[in-house]
Amino acid sequence: MRDALQNRSFLLMLAVVTLLFLYLLKPFFGAVLWACIIAVLFHPLQRRLLARWGRWPNLVALMTLFACIVVVIIPVLFVLGAFFQQGASLYQRLESGEIDPRALLRTVQDAFPFAQSILERLGVEFEDLGARISSAAVAVSGFVAQHAVQLGQGTMQFFVNLGVMLYLAFFLLRDGRKLIDLMIRALPLGDERENLLLAKFSEVARATVKGNLVIAIIQGTLGGLIFWVLGISAALLWGVVMVLMSLIPAVGAGLIWGPVAIYLFATGDWIQGLVLTLFGILVIGLVDNLLRPILVGRDTRLPDYVVLLSTLSGLMLFGLNGFVIGPLIAVLFTAFWGIFMRDFNPSPAADRKNDFEQ
Repeated sequence: MRDALQNRSFLLMLAVVTLLFLYLLKPFFGAVLWACIIAVLFHPLQRRLLARWGRWPNLVALMTLFACIVVVIIPVLFVLGAFFQQGASLYQRLESGEIDPRALLRTVQDAFPFAQSILERLGVEFEDLGARISSAAVAVSGFVAQHAVQLGQGTMQFFVNLGVMLYLAFFLLRDGRKLIDLMIRALPLGDERENLLLAKFSEVARATVKGNLVIAIIQGTLGGLIFWVLGISAALLWGVVMVLMSLIPAVGAGLIWGPVAIYLFATGDWIQGLVLTLFGILVIGLVDNLLRPILVGRDTRLPDYVVLLSTLSGLMLFGLNGFVIGPLIAVLFTAFWGIFMRDFNPSPAADRKNDFEQ
């Protein structure tokens, strides 16, 4: 009786201390998450380097981290700086009236008068739509401009988080296998289940970042490039926005280049509008269909509607980190229920292998 009480008390204290430690890490949640993702994504490169310089694990981890900095960190910092700069400039032009979304919308209305009748049938007033678009444009550009100021004021905090992320990534790259073994030993779920769940984490991290993010970056880069070629202002800004739109399933970069193409047609720039439309459909639109099966394949094993809901919910709850966290939670949800059905509620022998394991 006494031993049972002591064990329960210890387990309770263990849960409390663990929750306190997780709460302690809350300010660096994003840094920890992306350090784990970096370790997962660059593990294949590290494995190749270990095959050649296995006697120097510290050197291998440093070389892998250096490759990450050159390939990922530096380009992202450069693009973010230019994005916030162009966003602040766009906000100033909207505030001064140099750019008037309602005037642009009236141009489209004059060029395509049938659009107004279609909107009226849908119960949408053209002037009301223009006011909403104008207020939304000011709000979004103001949000970007505000974060540009915050980025300048919070440079120290930003670089502290960046340093923590790279510092953790180094140790995860160097000691990742040992940490996984300790986690498997500590968790009371059974080694087979723990290995399966950890494998699912790695799969969804690779699928989401390597697939969704890389595809979104390619689509946004192509969109920004064609905007620059056609002389459309703030091409880099719109390219980054297209990256963000491409992260959301069933939305994509067409939400940006489509209205711009319509405006080009409305202002009489038929050649530019046609070039943008064909490029958007034949190049940007096909990137997803061509590259996703290669980069992602069936790694997540989630239906499209679950991916859409989990991604949107993740973005709403966790911000930009949510495009990874949302699908990760969804995959772990299916993994736990798949294990439960297999171990606690098995189907007949003919159907014993559930869909999750296929």
